[in-house]
Amino acid sequence: MKILVVEDEQNIMTYLKKGLTEAGYKVDVAGNGEDAIYLASINNYDLVILDVMIPKINGLEVCRILRREKNPAYIILLSAKDQVQDKVEGLDAGADDYLTKPFVFAELLARIRAVLRRNSEDKENIIEAKGLTVNLLNREVKRGGKDIELTLKEFSLLEYFIRNKNLVLTRTMIAEKVWNIDFLTDTNVVDVYINHLRKKIDKDFDDKLIYTVRGVGYILKA
Repeated sequence: MKILVVEDEQNIMTYLKKGLTEAGYKVDVAGNGEDAIYLASINNYDLVILDVMIPKINGLEVCRILRREKNPAYIILLSAKDQVQDKVEGLDAGADDYLTKPFVFAELLARIRAVLRRNSEDKENIIEAKGLTVNLLNREVKRGGKDIELTLKEFSLLEYFIRNKNLVLTRTMIAEKVWNIDFLTDTNVVDVYINHLRKKIDKDFDDKLIYTVRGVGYILKA
């Protein structure tokens, strides 16, 4: 899941980005309404966390613009204004939820899960391949009826593979997408994590999923 955080207070922006990244989300940030609209126009975000009081274009107007442009991202508004009329105005502007400041981070995570769950069809969140079931919403992984526990990074790696099943992925592509870094030839982090992932999803099964394409990279065959 890819999230855009729009917040002009640097401490809050840093706090949100750190927490959401640790929770396994991919996060971009913007400090004002103009940048938010631009980033939302060139990226496919699943969710926008949008502070109401931001410079240049306020959050309510950003929300209206995104809805007018048929942007499909879900929107959670953040605001210190806690009156009923403020919440009504935010929801009428097109937001999917409204969270007042200050808030506990655990509640924000719960609101994110609720918004995604409420607005998504289960079939869009579940991908299957050779008996492997990956629920992209709650991050449950099963194969052969067995629950498979993955770390956040292992899950991100598997998600990238299964979204691109039957396509050859180079080490450079994997490093840039999963680790958000330029691939360095003297690191074997990709190979190490793929080895970890294979042990969890392939080791106990005759029908393997992840194959090595020598000299190129890897492929998940489904």
